Amino acid sequence: MRIAILEDEPVQMESLVAILENSVLSPHAETICSRFYNGDDLRRALGREKFDLLILDSTTEGMTSLNIVRWLRIFQQSMSPVIMLSVRGSEREVAEALTVGANDYVIKPFRPIEMLARVNRFRPPTTNARSAAETFGEWTFLHDSAVVVFAGPPEQIVELKEHHFSLALALFRNLGRIVTRFELLEATNQNLRTMNTRILDNQIFIMRRRLALEDHGLHLQTIYGAGYRLAPMPVPAAISVSA
Repeated sequence: MRIAILEDEPVQMESLVAILENSVLSPHAETICSRFYNGDDLRRALGREKFDLLILDSTTEGMTSLNIVRWLRIFQQSMSPVIMLSVRGSEREVAEALTVGANDYVIKPFRPIEMLARVNRFRPPTTNARSAAETFGEWTFLHDSAVVVFAGPPEQIVELKEHHFSLALALFRNLGRIVTRFELLEATNQNLRTMNTRILDNQIFIMRRRLALEDHGLHLQTIYGAGYRLAPMPVPAAISVSA
């Protein structure tokens, strides 16, 4: 979820960003916040970028938050949700903000858990949402808990870190096919520009060891210059014994 925040107080800005980006209350919901300290800067950004949510303080320099909402609704024909922040909370001020097109109004100082709950209401639905579990033969991936279950025998239940879980899932979804490093980085939502491939290789090594892939008949092959391929191990040919 991409959120644009308009707030001219640096302390307030960093407090809000910390709640939204690092909250343990939403561990599976990635949030990226863009900081704006001036209304004019935000308006220019809105002309070239799309955000899933705007959080606007009512008392910043440049274009006012109310005028930004008016501009969005009338000239941009944008229905991006907007949460207004203000130290003022009179009935008239709240009504005015909602009338021009704001979706919610929060009075400062905000309460962190409540603020996060208000933001979560506007999270866009996941596209191509998958079921809570995916099964590949004897392997089942439980999305909500980042747990992988091998049916066995013997049964094996492994709880993975989220990026290890995403790596394994990407490989199982493409069983027998080469999965590039780029695709693996994309699957784990890791930074494609700054991520060191050695770090990715180390994550693959840890995931492979945790799931004991070779012990369960799967071979994870490194394809030089390309990526990785997960495939069933070949069944040894039967040896015939002549009488």
